[in-house]
Amino acid sequence: MKQKLLIAGAVLVVLGLVAAGAGYWIAFSGNTADYEGERGVKLPRGTGFATLIDSLDSSGILESRQTMNWFGKGTGWADQVKAGYYEFESGASNWTILSKIRRGLQSQVSITIPPGTRPERVAAVAARNMAFKKEDFLQALSDPSLAQELGADTTHLFGYLMPNTYGAYWLNGPERIIRRAKAQFDQFWTEEHAARADSLGFTKDEVVTLASIVQWETGLQDELPTMAGVYVNRLEEGMPLQADPTVQYAVIQKEGEKRRLMNADYEIDHPYNTYQIPGLPPGPVTNPSERALEAVLNRERHDYLYVVATGRGGHRFNETLREHNRDKQRFYQVRDSLQRASQADTTQADTTG
Repeated sequence: MKQKLLIAGAVLVVLGLVAAGAGYWIAFSGNTADYEGERGVKLPRGTGFATLIDSLDSSGILESRQTMNWFGKGTGWADQVKAGYYEFESGASNWTILSKIRRGLQSQVSITIPPGTRPERVAAVAARNMAFKKEDFLQALSDPSLAQELGADTTHLFGYLMPNTYGAYWLNGPERIIRRAKAQFDQFWTEEHAARADSLGFTKDEVVTLASIVQWETGLQDELPTMAGVYVNRLEEGMPLQADPTVQYAVIQKEGEKRRLMNADYEIDHPYNTYQIPGLPPGPVTNPSERALEAVLNRERHDYLYVVATGRGGHRFNETLREHNRDKQRFYQVRDSLQRASQADTTQADTTG
């Protein structure tokens, strides 16, 4: 009898060791696919444990659904899933994965706000990386209470969103992104900048508005101060600003998309059309970069009043209308030449394809 008890005890010990070993293996051995770097999973609010396993599997993270299921239910952690975006290195264990998720230790996503763009584009980019929709971002931008909180109004708020790449948590609302970008602008805008704007006779809103036009007008960093100088000269001379970006802005507002400007477009009755209104438009047409803002505050001093594209990426600047008209003809010649070359290439491709 005693021998039987000893044998039974030994068997129980062995079974206990086997169970403990199996439990340890289920908890702490790697349970991911083999991949480089990290892979992420997005868990919306209300995600249950079964959906979590499906998401980990479909994201190419999980290797064994069964051991994850055993571990989650065995520990009670299956009922503690927290929504968010989580990243895991290859080789992570069930314990590591669920421990991170149950504690809400989220990874950040990156939101890039490029310079010289429109709210619709930024909203679309943000919505691709965040849980909110494009419409949510646009609605936040048009919220008067949020704009007032940030020391702006809805007409100018987008212009204050400093271009940069920002870290955020996937479930953050659009207001958080807007606050971060506006805070970046506030950090940039020093007392020295305010004094410089005052010396030029500009308010902060006017600096942002003019910088947004300069930003849109040229993609060449070296041209920004020269371009800013042209527009400042026009304002000081009492001339219409006659900035093509403001006409393009009016076209986009009316038609929903950018296109090549026609002569009739310059006659559009729109508050932003600076061919028809005096001075600056009511607000910015893009969100300017630091370089564009600095270009306005430290604009190049010259006598240029006119500017025309070269047709090859840059611009020519002129003091007189006669010189300007001459360079406009050069631009038309270059443009027509490039169009003919493009059409010839297309024709050749059609005949040889």
